[in-house]
Amino acid sequence: MVVKTELCNYTEYKIYPGRGQKFVAKDGRVSFFLSAKADSLFHQRIKAVKLTWSQAWRRMNKKGKIESSGKKNKKKTTKFQKAIAGLSLEDMQKKRAQKTELRAAAKDVAVKEAKARQTKKASRPAGTKQAQASIPKQQKQGGAKKDFKGRK
Repeated sequence: MVVKTELCNYTEYKIYPGRGQKFVAKDGRVSFFLSAKADSLFHQRIKAVKLTWSQAWRRMNKKGKIESSGKKNKKKTTKFQKAIAGLSLEDMQKKRAQKTELRAAAKDVAVKEAKARQTKKASRPAGTKQAQASIPKQQKQGGAKKDFKGRK
């Protein structure tokens, strides 16, 4: 058997047949109130949101509806690898599979090469930078500078 229920305009609770109060305003709007208390608070212009026992307050403060929201199942993140510019994915996996000793040896070789390059730079002919520094600025620039009026 289906029972026709109304909703209270103030508290938003169900009003079963034979309960509640109907109020018709001057402009013709019909309001249904659950109890005299709800009717009185409505006419005092007290907002239902401020009353903790009203449905409006519960909605504003996100109370109830526990079963519908609950905790959402988060998918576990899976590791995914992309190839880096200049290295394919297979090459990266081969490098990772190499033993640490092999990688350490390769690193030592690279460090030695870098040091050799550094010593080469330091032992360049001495005349290159010093010779340029000994030349006066006027000769480098092609003569004395003239100011904007054409004087030297």
